[in-house]
Amino acid sequence: MQTFFTPEQLQDPGIRTANEILRACVHCGMCTATCPTYQVLGDELDSPRGRIYLIKDMLEAGGVPPAETVRHVDRCLSCLSCMTTCPSGVHYMHLVDLARAHIEKTHKRPLFERALRALLARVIPYPRRFRLALLGAKIGKPFRRLIPDARLRAMLSMAPRQIPPVSRNDDAQVFPAESARRMRVALMTGCAQKALDTDINDATIRLLTRLGCEVVVARGAGCCGALTHHMGKEALAHGSAAANIRAWSREIAGEGLDAIVINTSGCGTTIKDYGHMFANDPLAEDAARVAALAADVSEVLARLDLPEGGAPRLRVAYHAACSLQHGQKITDLPKALLARVGYEVVEPADAHLCCGSAGTYNLLQPEISGELKARKLATLRATGPEVIAAGNIGCMVQLAEGAGVAVVHTVELLDWATGGPKPAKMEG
Repeated sequence: MQTFFTPEQLQDPGIRTANEILRACVHCGMCTATCPTYQVLGDELDSPRGRIYLIKDMLEAGGVPPAETVRHVDRCLSCLSCMTTCPSGVHYMHLVDLARAHIEKTHKRPLFERALRALLARVIPYPRRFRLALLGAKIGKPFRRLIPDARLRAMLSMAPRQIPPVSRNDDAQVFPAESARRMRVALMTGCAQKALDTDINDATIRLLTRLGCEVVVARGAGCCGALTHHMGKEALAHGSAAANIRAWSREIAGEGLDAIVINTSGCGTTIKDYGHMFANDPLAEDAARVAALAADVSEVLARLDLPEGGAPRLRVAYHAACSLQHGQKITDLPKALLARVGYEVVEPADAHLCCGSAGTYNLLQPEISGELKARKLATLRATGPEVIAAGNIGCMVQLAEGAGVAVVHTVELLDWATGGPKPAKMEG
C-alpha cells in the first residue's frame, strides 16, 4: 500500500511503525473472510482492509479524525484473526493500537461516552473497586430491562450470581514446590480475574506446585495494562505495565525466574508485547526480558511432566480464545494437555471466530458482541459438551450465561485430573 507521510511525520516513532505496517498491506482482502465484525455487519469499513484504509487516511491527515473513522475503529474487536489469515504478515495489532491512541488524544467523545470509558478504565483494573462495582451491579441486575442504554444493561448483566470471596493466594508470597524444584516461576494474578473468579489462580498454584514449580506472586505486580491499552489510554496502560516490569525484574535480579506464567490469555498477548510497547523507553531492556519470559500456563505445563490419564470421562468442548490462538499462536497445546490427562476434547465449528468478549468490547459494543456470543454458543452446544473449557476469563464470563453447561478454565480441569478438587462451577 502506498503511503504519503511527510518527512516531519516520519520523525515520530509511532508514525514510522504505522508506515511500515501499512506498506506491507497488499489489500488482497483475505482478512475479510475471517473478520467477525465483517461477517456480522457486511460493511467493508468494518473489515481489517477497510479499517486499514481509514487508519492510513487518519494518520496521514493528522489532527481530529472523522467520526466515521472513530466508529469503525471502535467496532474492531482486536481479535487478531486477520493477522492469522494475512499472507503478507501485516501487523494489524500494532496499527490499530496506534489508531486508538491517536483517537484518544484527538477526538472528543460525547460526555456520557467519555464518562463510561473513564469509569471502565478506573474500575476494572483495580480488584477492590471492581468488586464494589460488581456488588452494585448485582443489586441492580434484576432491574436491567428498565435501563434504556444497552451498554449500561450489559454492565449490569456482567455481575455474577455470586461474587467470590477474596483469595489470599493472590497476595504477594512464595509457594514452595511440593516435590523437587524444577522451575521457579512468577504467576501473573491479574486484576478482573481476582474479582470475578478466584478459582483460576488457586488451581494454577496447586497444579504448578504439584508438578515441581516454586510459584512467586511478586509484590507490586497487578493489571497488565491490556484493558486501557486497547482503549487508547496510553499513560494508564504504560503505568500498569511498568509496575509489572519493575516487580518481575526484581524477582529476575533476585532468585531468578524461569518463566512468568499467565493464565489469562488476553493479558498474555499484551505482556508478550511489552518489548514493543517500551522500545523507546528507559525500561526497554527490562521490558524485553519480561516479554521473553512471559508464557501462557499451557506452555509451561508442556515443559513439565503432566501425568497421563486420571481425568473423569467427560466430553470437553474447548473454546479457543482469540488472544491465545491468534494473539499468541497457541492452538493445539491446551487441547493436547486436556487429552493427555484423559478428557474427550471436541471443538466447535468456526473455532477461529471471536465470542464477542474482547476486553471491554462486550460492554461498549453490546449489540455486535451479543450476536457473536449467540453464534459461538450455538456452535459450542452443537458439540454436545458436558463442560466447556477456555483459557481466558473474559471468554468464560461471556459464555457462561446461556451455555447450558459449566464454563471453566482449562487449568481447573487439569488440576482436577491430577489430584485437585472438582471445579466448583461444575458442582450441582
